[in-house]
Amino acid sequence: MASSLVFGYCIIITSLFMGVVFGSNIPTRAFFVFGDSLVDSGNNHFLATSARADAPPYGIDFPTHQPTGRFSNGLNIPDLISEHLGLEPTLPYLSPLLLGEKLLVGANFASAGIGILNDTGFQFMHIIHIYKQLKLFQHYQLRLCAHIGKEEAKKHINNALVLITLGGNDFVNNYYLVPYSARSRQFSLPDYVHYLVSEYRPILKRLHDLGARRVLVTGTGPMGCVPAEIALRSANGDCDVELQRAASLYNPQLVEMIKGLNHEIGSDVFIAANAYQMHMDFVNNPQAYGFVTSKIACCGQGPYNGIGLCTPISNLCPNRDLYAFWDSFHPSERANRIIVQQILTGSTQYMHPMNLTTIMALDSRT
Repeated sequence: MASSLVFGYCIIITSLFMGVVFGSNIPTRAFFVFGDSLVDSGNNHFLATSARADAPPYGIDFPTHQPTGRFSNGLNIPDLISEHLGLEPTLPYLSPLLLGEKLLVGANFASAGIGILNDTGFQFMHIIHIYKQLKLFQHYQLRLCAHIGKEEAKKHINNALVLITLGGNDFVNNYYLVPYSARSRQFSLPDYVHYLVSEYRPILKRLHDLGARRVLVTGTGPMGCVPAEIALRSANGDCDVELQRAASLYNPQLVEMIKGLNHEIGSDVFIAANAYQMHMDFVNNPQAYGFVTSKIACCGQGPYNGIGLCTPISNLCPNRDLYAFWDSFHPSERANRIIVQQILTGSTQYMHPMNLTTIMALDSRT
């Protein structure tokens, strides 16, 4: 319904544009990204918010060796998925460079600090909450229509790959942000998890209404094992039990919700990515993956380099490839590569009901 409404407007808009390009140079598959700092490629760079990664040493291993707004030493998960699929990296939707033919590649709408709930990340001020990201996706579709016409635009959206990463901030930057937070007074943890999953469902449904037909949905990682939470909550360097419990409650319920939504739609639109297990593999046995540590962040200060932000005056490790975590919350590029490899080729333990390589093979036949 919503998708047809968007493309209905498209007819009006395209008539205002001369020289519309129809389809000959359209990439076979666009890529769209929604979510938080794990997948933000620089939208917060353009916003008045404290949730930003626009100063060195962020980007130290990026091709330009400059900060880009990615919360990484180099490439993030969307970049690496694009790389494996032979696509250009998607530009942030707020980038002034997202024009003309660049629209055909897709767009990244993610914004650091956001969650499933609108009150998550309130302390970061001006961030793009998830329903605003979906509104920007509608705006994108109108721009695409103006560029390639209604039918090609609709086809391009339906054929696209979508990645959405939400949920972690609803715990670490909401429920557990401070002792006796508003949400923790309102809900017990099991009730809060149930509430989050029930609020996530209409977000995914809306994505489908807007034309998304292949959507990778990541669960939360092991939130109690990130350096920030070990520094804050752990006396002996072990993962925080309470945050690990939150992840263990949330992730299975997310998968069940996705199964139900796919059953309702009658197709495997939504693919659950087990980010928790993907991370725990190298958290539990960092040496097996070539890391010297999965507890200490490469960039930061205080215990485990887990206190505060990564800044130009923070401790900085000389070899980022040896650290599972780049900063107090975010994996290093090398850890991201391990995660993306599981997204591409992982068994059903990691990707349900199928991995991305299988999806691409199936879709190439239609």
